[in-house]
Amino acid sequence: MWRGVERRFSISAPRLSVRPHIAWYLRWGMMLPFVLAALGLAWWAYGNGLEFAGFHRGQAEQELSRLRDQVAKLAAENALLSDKLAQYERQIQIEQASNQATSEQLKNLADENVHLQEDLVFFQNLTATGGKEGELGVHRLTLERDKMPGEFHLRMLLVQSGQRAKTFSGSYQLVATVVEKGQTTTHIFPQDESGNAQFKLSFRYYRRVEQSIQLPPDARLENVQVRIFEQGATEPKVRQSVSLL
Repeated sequence: MWRGVERRFSISAPRLSVRPHIAWYLRWGMMLPFVLAALGLAWWAYGNGLEFAGFHRGQAEQELSRLRDQVAKLAAENALLSDKLAQYERQIQIEQASNQATSEQLKNLADENVHLQEDLVFFQNLTATGGKEGELGVHRLTLERDKMPGEFHLRMLLVQSGQRAKTFSGSYQLVATVVEKGQTTTHIFPQDESGNAQFKLSFRYYRRVEQSIQLPPDARLENVQVRIFEQGATEPKVRQSVSLL
């Protein structure tokens, strides 16, 4: 211990230096300009480096703003075009439906025109060949299957010859001959418990007749006979049969 005190205060003791004391805020105040200068120099170097690399902040911001405006404009145009496209699609659908309806109407008119031409030729031939006054005939008698099982559709044209023919008043029946379970039977239409029901008729020169009949689905139709009765008569005036097409 004594040696330590002697070494500290003897001639061989370390030198003592005296320095002026400077407050911390004064030291930072003196260092702040150098720090700001260093930051400014670094920012200047960064800006020069960007310009040297071809990147200009002002121009980039302007370009970015221009691109944003262009994107917004294109989005608005896209929405407008989408609306127009939807309108055109609806218009095309309406036009297609109208064209389809027009085509069907034209087809129906063409078919009707063909039938009218056939009727014209038929009546011209009928007038040329002549016939007994008031004679009743069945023409164009056809029988074909309908949509439902066991359903059949019959068509015929009734013609009364003569230019001074009187109005024909009467009725008609359809007698279907079918095979059911190996046995041949008949079905009379219209069906009625009394068996005397008939389809009414009243015409002068001609009358188109279309009639559907319903048979058991498992029955096999052989033919249908058309029976035409004058009013008050019990025996048919005309009988004519037709087979399935």
